[in-house]
Amino acid sequence: MHAPGHSLQIPLTRRLLPLAWVLAVAIALIMVLTWGVLQVQVTLAGFLNSESVWSKAQKQAVIDLDNYATTGAPADLAGFFDNYGLLEADRRGRDEVMAGDYDEQEIIKVFQRGNVMPAARPGMTFMMEHFGWAPHMREAIAAWRSTDAPIAELHTIANELTALYQVGGPTLAEIAAKRARIQALNAYMAPRTNLFSVEMVKGALLLGQLLFWGVLGAFIIAAMVWLGMARRILESIRGSEERYRLLFDSAADAIVMIDEGSGRILDVNRTAAAWTGRSAKELIGDRYVHLFLQPLAGQQAGRAATNMLLAADGGSRPVETQTSIARWGNVPVCQAIIRDISERVAMEQERRVAAEALASIAEGVVIADAQQRITSTNAAHTELTGFSSLMLQGRQLGDTRRLPDGRALPKAIWDEVAAGGNWTGEVLSSRADGSTYPEHLSLSAIRNAEGHVTYYVAVCTDIHEAKANQRRLEHLARHDPLTGLVNRAEFERYCSEAIAQAERERLAAVVLFIDLDAFKIVNDSYSHAIGDRLLVKVGERIRRQLSDGDVAGRIGGDEFTVLLPRLSLREDARAIVNRLLSTLSEPLVLDDYEVVLTASIGVAGYPLDGNDASTLIANADAAMYAAKTEERNAFRFYTPMMHADNRRRLQLATELRQALSRGEFQLVFQPSIELRTGRILAVEALLRWQHPERGEVLPGEFIPVAESLGLIRRIDEWVLQATCAQIQTWDLAGMPPIRVAVNISARWFGHPSFVDGVSRTLQSHRVSPHRLLLEITESAMLRLGDDTQRTMQTLDLLNIDVAIDDFGTGYSSMAYLKLPAVTYLKIDRSFVTGLPGDANDAAITEAMLAMSRSLGLITIAEGIETEAQHEFLLRAGCIEGQGYLYSYPLRAAEIQALLSPNQTGASAKLRLVPPKRG
Repeated sequence: MHAPGHSLQIPLTRRLLPLAWVLAVAIALIMVLTWGVLQVQVTLAGFLNSESVWSKAQKQAVIDLDNYATTGAPADLAGFFDNYGLLEADRRGRDEVMAGDYDEQEIIKVFQRGNVMPAARPGMTFMMEHFGWAPHMREAIAAWRSTDAPIAELHTIANELTALYQVGGPTLAEIAAKRARIQALNAYMAPRTNLFSVEMVKGALLLGQLLFWGVLGAFIIAAMVWLGMARRILESIRGSEERYRLLFDSAADAIVMIDEGSGRILDVNRTAAAWTGRSAKELIGDRYVHLFLQPLAGQQAGRAATNMLLAADGGSRPVETQTSIARWGNVPVCQAIIRDISERVAMEQERRVAAEALASIAEGVVIADAQQRITSTNAAHTELTGFSSLMLQGRQLGDTRRLPDGRALPKAIWDEVAAGGNWTGEVLSSRADGSTYPEHLSLSAIRNAEGHVTYYVAVCTDIHEAKANQRRLEHLARHDPLTGLVNRAEFERYCSEAIAQAERERLAAVVLFIDLDAFKIVNDSYSHAIGDRLLVKVGERIRRQLSDGDVAGRIGGDEFTVLLPRLSLREDARAIVNRLLSTLSEPLVLDDYEVVLTASIGVAGYPLDGNDASTLIANADAAMYAAKTEERNAFRFYTPMMHADNRRRLQLATELRQALSRGEFQLVFQPSIELRTGRILAVEALLRWQHPERGEVLPGEFIPVAESLGLIRRIDEWVLQATCAQIQTWDLAGMPPIRVAVNISARWFGHPSFVDGVSRTLQSHRVSPHRLLLEITESAMLRLGDDTQRTMQTLDLLNIDVAIDDFGTGYSSMAYLKLPAVTYLKIDRSFVTGLPGDANDAAITEAMLAMSRSLGLITIAEGIETEAQHEFLLRAGCIEGQGYLYSYPLRAAEIQALLSPNQTGASAKLRLVPPKRG
């Protein structure tokens, strides 16, 4: 870089780390050697101190013994033995240390007696034990040992003198002889004592010199190694800088380094100089903003922005700039990368012209690449299909188009166009809203210089009006003019085809016969015009509940028929029949009138109930009559023994009255789990009738009878009491405080004492309102009418949450979702069953989940039986789920065992029932 006073920050930490280690090792070695020198000095001082004491003791022993020989004074003899003891202890300690067999405490006592300073003791012991052979040390020890015999002889003389003084005293001749021997021994020891001191000093000097040269040598070696490594690292850094400079200058894009504080240019590469027509020296120091035509205000670091780069000759070029923050040393710098986009701007201009030309064409135009992937469409195509160009970009051209019979566009079409021809024909095209329309499609190809296809061009024309006119005529011949449903003849034709197909595939074909309850009263009360409009709305509601392939018809008056082909069993029609009953029982608003009707439905199926269309329709009519006679707003499957069924129903009604008093009702609980974690959050209380003779009777069989007899409110009250009592029992057992849901019938929900009864039950069992969730169907809320708002407000004041059950199967009023206390929304199993394969069920479910999130409602999906349904609902945002995938309904004791706090080894995801596969 050329920036004065700045150097490019290079990550040197890793490169310089070896230098730091070498320097640290060298310093450590020098410190160790220096410490060794100090230890030698301390040890030498110890030896010299010890020699001084030892020499004095030796001389004093000679003096005391000489005085004793002359005077015979006991004090002189005691002084001799005291000094002799010191000399003898030194000798013994010396021999033991040099032999390596010594007691450390005894040696310390010897050192203390010899007045050796503590700091020198370890060194003296170490030297005598390990280096007694060393030069000068060897001679010093030898001189010391040479005095051992004379000292021992002095001890002998002392003993002899002691003996002489004890028997009368020595003669003068004996005293002279003894003193002569003492002086001779002293003359022998004195030079050897001096020799010991001299040799110790020489040894210390030699060792000090060795350590000095060792320190100097270590320093020289470390310095040479350090300098060599530094040279190699600096060469590597210099090479890296050169390579960086080479890359910097050879970059295809212009690169400018700017001082973050002043905004002035610190460095540029060759490309920047070439594009601006100014040398690097001219650019460095100039302000970065001066390089562009447009101001740079608002440009953010890291984001690309377009501008015009100015040249010295007054020209400019379109560029894209992108900046990022870096640091040179401690200085923040901004690195700007400038990319030439002249070619891209030119191409965009050409594309804009082509796009404007394309947009001016009145017919829809689609352009796709050689792999038939859509690249662009014109405005007419967007208006025609609802798909924007961006929505279709990258998709196959044939994705939204099929042949009229539903097959994909065959490969032969593309082969024909690629071979040089054009293809025109009728296709079925899809719109963005999912609808389809007939389209006249013309396909051609654009080729390059080599004749290869580079683009396909499709011109689309909507022909639905012509097709609609044709279909309208055919429709009038086959459909009821009032409702638009198929007429009787067409319905019988559909039935015959469905029976033939069911016979081939060993399936069932089911006919539903629907008759409106009390329609004559509506006709008579309002008018036939209102009645006709009512029939139209009924037909629309029936159609909305049907799937693809199902057929609805009106065969006269208020009688409707529905064909359900390709069912596995006749009983599979139960779900759609329930949906029809629910939707037909919702209020109908006609002008200023609100009309509430119900319907009775009969069900007959091939092959059980007939082998031809007429028989199936007649038997379904008979089943409908049985439903209307027994209950209304109900359905019946055809059986040859309808009269026997009537008798059984009357018997069931009698037994049901006795069931409450006999305590034959029981509760089971089905867990509701958190889809994300598999954790049980709640249970739903489900009613079972344990009949003494028939065994377990399911609610679907006796609840309608209870409603018709007016017993349903008493049953609901019993269920609430039993549920709260069970919650209290669980709490006493220490079970986690889970939520418990209870289903509430329309009759009790609308009763004036409903809210008071719920409140009293909670209080009597000391159950928190948050522990209870009331599940109310849409139809129940509908029947309550204007009182719904007041009831919900009261429940909300009591902190009792409400769940709308079977949502989507009834009136589906959005107003219900805004009511106070409504906290949960339950997605009916009829929508879950088709997931994820059924596109309609998937779309409806996703819409309900999205709506629930927007309203802050918690969603619970019912009837989850497969892992695929679980994963779809989890991804779609459903919070909780129930179904046989997780657990069948369980008895209270089983729930308690499952959720007991001392349960161990429970898996993260509940698996009580194996999921159904396939």
